[in-house]
Amino acid sequence: METHAALFEQGRKRLDALRQMPPRQQESLTDRMLELGITRRDFMKWSASITALLALPLPFSSLVAEAAELADRVPLVWLHMAECTGCSESLTRADTPDLDTLIFDHISLEYHETLMAAAGWQAEENLEHAMEKYHGNYLLAVEGAVPTKNGGTFLKVGAKGKTGLEVVKEAAEGAAAIISVGTCSSFGGVQAAAPNPTGAKGVHAVIDRTVINLGGCPPSEKNIVGTLMYFVMFGRLPALDMFNRPKWAYGARVHDNCERRGHFDSGEFVEEFSDDAAKDGYCLYKVGCKGPYTYNNCPTERFNAHVSWPVLAGHGCIGCSEPNFWDDMADFEKPLGRQLLHGIDASADAVGGVILGAAAVGIAAHAVASVFANSKED
Repeated sequence: METHAALFEQGRKRLDALRQMPPRQQESLTDRMLELGITRRDFMKWSASITALLALPLPFSSLVAEAAELADRVPLVWLHMAECTGCSESLTRADTPDLDTLIFDHISLEYHETLMAAAGWQAEENLEHAMEKYHGNYLLAVEGAVPTKNGGTFLKVGAKGKTGLEVVKEAAEGAAAIISVGTCSSFGGVQAAAPNPTGAKGVHAVIDRTVINLGGCPPSEKNIVGTLMYFVMFGRLPALDMFNRPKWAYGARVHDNCERRGHFDSGEFVEEFSDDAAKDGYCLYKVGCKGPYTYNNCPTERFNAHVSWPVLAGHGCIGCSEPNFWDDMADFEKPLGRQLLHGIDASADAVGGVILGAAAVGIAAHAVASVFANSKED
């Protein structure tokens, strides 16, 4: 409790300091919400959901709401390296723009190659101006892997022809914090798959700074916005796991919260994608689901305004938020029996029988106990 009290006080001081800074958006978040028909009640519900997502107690929801309103005081520089722009698309292409996309609009986005109007020399000038003006204070988000072979010449960016490697190093030097958005910038992604001819690497591997890795192809927009909100609110990094991923988002296996988990425990598996078990929504482990090896909150946060996620749609998790997933998790439609965690494969057929056996023992014990109970009552 004392830890939460200290954290709340830290957030309170951080937001007080941000409030003293001039806003960078002409229109307040409240006005934007009114224009889009988003009520104050919707906003407070969103604040409570983000608070729960960040694994914080409910009283922190007032800080989350205030942080969202003050998000335009924190400059954000967003770089694109070797990637498909899918991570930006997941955040900005929602069919029904919600508060997550609105917050992304409201934050002080100083540079984003996909969204900004500037191009060529003007775009390069904007980036240099932002890095100089907000040196030491801006949040740096990087999307895409960084090619490193041949001095990084496999990726040239901007009118000056700088390599992506040079741009990342320059931008990282003046950043207050750095976020790798997506598996490519976190761990190299498909660009780093064998034989990796460009020497593609995650951002953390090319700079000497701590980097928050938001793995996923793409990552949930909730995880992106939640990380932004955490930094706006506290001005520091959240607790991270061994791969520098926020524990509040990547602290549990996909398998643990999967809606098909009960079928795994009961030994009920899809054998082929077209069989009756598939139609009945049984476990997809035998057709390659990597949920037992993958850490992410996909089952609880889902995608497309919380509508669905791959396993609910009928295909197994491919482990896209894990390092080297393209090499280590393949073949994506077969069990991962050759890996160190092969014990799970070995028990897939047996687990149902074991659990049913335990259930039978429990039922028998209950029956015996009932006989004695009835006798005593008689």
